[in-house]
Amino acid sequence: MITVTESAQNELTKYFEDKDVQPIRVHLADGGCSGPRLSLALDEVRDGDKSVEQGNFTFLINEELAQASGAVSIDMTPYGFQVSSENEMGGGGSCGCSSCGTGSCGC
Repeated sequence: MITVTESAQNELTKYFEDKDVQPIRVHLADGGCSGPRLSLALDEVRDGDKSVEQGNFTFLINEELAQASGAVSIDMTPYGFQVSSENEMGGGGSCGCSSCGTGSCGC
């Protein structure tokens, strides 16, 4: 299940105001030192996708990722979209970077 807050839907509506609305994929992106994280991207339907209609938008997620992540929530923060899941998807990788925590290695 994918839920989208009103503020995230409002931001998507503004983004697509002068564009054709496209499906939005929830995917696992590289997270640097902190490990993988859920993110959003414009995409097309693929085999093995679950499709969820939320407001005026279609959200896509790979079925295996949907099972692993559990319920997904999309919100808007001052820093952009925040995609969180019921189950932990990161893992705090170790990139061997001594400056982790300072933000200089993508943490």
